[in-house]
Amino acid sequence: MLTMSTDSAPKWRRLEPDERREQIFTCAADLFGERPYTDVSTSDIAARAGVARGLINHYFGTKRELYLAVVRRAMTVPHFAVELLPEGPLDRRVDAAVGWFLDMITKQEKMWLAATAPEGIGRDTEVERILADADRESADRVLEAVGIEADDNRWNELNALVRAYGGMVKAAGREWLVRGALRREEVHLLLSRSLLTLIGEVFPAVRSVDRTG
Repeated sequence: MLTMSTDSAPKWRRLEPDERREQIFTCAADLFGERPYTDVSTSDIAARAGVARGLINHYFGTKRELYLAVVRRAMTVPHFAVELLPEGPLDRRVDAAVGWFLDMITKQEKMWLAATAPEGIGRDTEVERILADADRESADRVLEAVGIEADDNRWNELNALVRAYGGMVKAAGREWLVRGALRREEVHLLLSRSLLTLIGEVFPAVRSVDRTG
C-alpha cells in the first residue's frame, strides 16, 4: 500500500481572516496591474491566492467591488501615514513623507502604474470618481502632514495646489519605474524639494492674493 510520510505531505499554514483577506487583495492588485479588468476573473484571483473562489465573494463581494477597492487603496494616502511621520522640522517631515510614498508605490508598483497610465485602467465614471476622490484625500493628508489646520479658510485652494503637485508626482514616478530615466534618489530629491518650495513659497504667495474682489 502506498503511504505518504509526514515529511512529504504538503504543509499548509492556517491564516487568520485578516491575513487571508490581505493575501487575496494583494493577488488581485497584482493581476489587475498586469491585465485589463475584463481579462481577470475571480477564478484567476482565487488560483493565485490559493483560496476557494467563494472566499473572494465572502470578503469583498463581487469582482467589481474588489477592483474598486484595489484602485482606491493604490491611489490614496491613508490617515495613518501622517501619524508615522517623525516630529521635528518641516524638511525632516517632508523627507520622511516622500520616502514613505515611494515605498508605497514600490510595493504596489503594477497597480499604481496601471492607474496612472495615460490610457487609464479601463476607465468609467465610477473609477474616475474614485481617482478624483483619492487625489483630494491624498492632498488632505499632505496638508495635515505639514501642519495646515482643517479649518483654514484657504484649504480648498491649497488642496488644489497639492493636487497639481500630484500630477508631477505621477509623472516623476513613471520616469523612474517605467522609463528608468531617473533613479529613486533623484525622484526623492525632486519631490521633497518641490514640496518644500510649494509650502514655503507658493502657499504664502497664494494666501496674499485677495479673492474678495
